Amino acid sequence: MHNMTQLRRARLAAFAAPQATTTGGTGSPLQISALRDYRLREPVSGRSYTIIKLQTRGGLEGWGECGSVTPTELAQAMKIVRGKEATQFETVRFQLKSAPPGLTAALNMAMLDVVGRSVKAPVYQVLGGPTRNKCRALATLEGATDSELTAAVRRASEAGFKAFLVPTPPTTNQNQGQSFVLAARKRLEALRQAAGPGTDFALDCGAKLPPGDAASLAAAFERFHLLWLDEPSPALNLGALRKIAAENVTPLGVGRFIDQPSAFQDLLREEAIDILRPDISLNGISQIRQMAAIAESYYIAVAPYHNGGPVASAAAFHLAASLPNFFIQQIPLPQAEQDRKMRAALAGGVEVVKDGFAALPVGPGLGIAVNEKALEEYKERGA
Repeated sequence: MHNMTQLRRARLAAFAAPQATTTGGTGSPLQISALRDYRLREPVSGRSYTIIKLQTRGGLEGWGECGSVTPTELAQAMKIVRGKEATQFETVRFQLKSAPPGLTAALNMAMLDVVGRSVKAPVYQVLGGPTRNKCRALATLEGATDSELTAAVRRASEAGFKAFLVPTPPTTNQNQGQSFVLAARKRLEALRQAAGPGTDFALDCGAKLPPGDAASLAAAFERFHLLWLDEPSPALNLGALRKIAAENVTPLGVGRFIDQPSAFQDLLREEAIDILRPDISLNGISQIRQMAAIAESYYIAVAPYHNGGPVASAAAFHLAASLPNFFIQQIPLPQAEQDRKMRAALAGGVEVVKDGFAALPVGPGLGIAVNEKALEEYKERGA
């Protein structure tokens, strides 16, 4: 069965290959002419991401974001996209198979940005939206101790958030038992008290727990009404996830490390997850839309993972506005003022949250004005 699936995918790629070699008409204003990158790292958290800039013959610009990318990978990608029109992502992606998934995702964001700017419409309108007028937001709480997390949830509440992603307590060995569960319960109860009424929480396990500990957490938090238990165990451990989902009512969120729609289909078919969590900086807008379409047929909601920069945040909001089964969007909220200042300088106003929701960008394309002076100021030296 697996070999037959691979054969069908190879056949589809062969069918699409002739289309991927085509270019736009000579002198088309949407033809891609240049590509450059800015490798960035937040000064305190160390969170790193790469912002890319596409330029077209007609003078249009498009912005995208991904994780780490090498100059060689960028040069290879440029050979493929040069001369292609920004509307041709679904054909050129077959030629981008040798590129890192994240770079393909960034190019997808940037090409959609160009298309939106060319027709003077937000990306979500180009994609058939909006399906909603605002985007529910989930803050990532940063901190190594309970006291740091308490300070973080108060800061996030003041910033307008009403939903929070909380890391589990540190683990010291496998199968830690009740002491681990009690520490997690104590942490969540303290944070709920600090955040006040009308707030929601998801518990982030980081795909690091053995199935026994993950199952114990899922059972212990049934009455706490978590939004979901995030990445309880590695997604490849399909049997363990299916067992946890079957024995508990706590929803499971999985997917931040997955970059293929077919992998999600396996999880959905086995009823092993309740919330789809694809990474916006790993998959881009178009591929997550494919994943979401599969999930919709299983009545499963989508809550994209995001731990990058503000350009990916803007892309995530457009994605949210184009999905009928969107649930909530994770947004990084750095603990350090220096990091928050950097993000605001790069693309100010994108990550503003009020009463638990972020407003949709209204300008053409991704609807952001990227500050290139700030990019030069914050980029890693030697990049």
